[in-house]
Amino acid sequence: MSETSHKKRDPEATKRRILDVAEQEFAANGLSGARVEAIAKRTSTNVRMIYHYFGNKTGLYCAVIERAYGCMRAAEQELILETLAPADAIQRLTEFTFDYQAAHPEFVRLVAIENIHQAEHLRRLPPIQALNESVIATIATILERGKRDGVFRADAEPIGVHLLITALCFFRVANRYTLRTVFRTDPLDPSLQHSHRRMLVDAVLGYLGSGAVPVLQAASLNKDI
Repeated sequence: MSETSHKKRDPEATKRRILDVAEQEFAANGLSGARVEAIAKRTSTNVRMIYHYFGNKTGLYCAVIERAYGCMRAAEQELILETLAPADAIQRLTEFTFDYQAAHPEFVRLVAIENIHQAEHLRRLPPIQALNESVIATIATILERGKRDGVFRADAEPIGVHLLITALCFFRVANRYTLRTVFRTDPLDPSLQHSHRRMLVDAVLGYLGSGAVPVLQAASLNKDI
């Protein structure tokens, strides 16, 4: 069977292949620097076919962004955090975020590129906004359980905790090359992975536990009032 016949029989596979290559192209060169011709050549398709599926170059970029966020959020849903104690759930989510972003540098670069565009394209994609609300809802539920159990501080809020978790994960990947040049140490060196991962978990749990009021103490305070 010829390659052309295969593509006609399996358009979904063709689209996935285009998105795979487009993700690499956009992550490496940005929206303005990416070349649809290069994507077509590497996928054995043509520009006309790509535009048939995705409309234009911007449409392809938006599809890449939407899929990148969707894959991360889908992987988060598989963690089943509701079965874990609050501190264990936060630790698991933190470790997952650290590992995922290290393993998917293209995702980090795409987010950085979209920030250069001031999230212009994300605003066109309501499904992504709804999709990303899931992680905030998950964190909110875990925080409420932790506060109720007296192991998390009362003023912890989900957006802030999300930022705290993702800051180091994102920074070490997005700024890898400048950090490596300035400090002559690769932040993604495997020898540093365990210590950085542990440091992040300690920082997040240390913040959440700082000032937490144990359940018995909180009950006593309420009784005195």
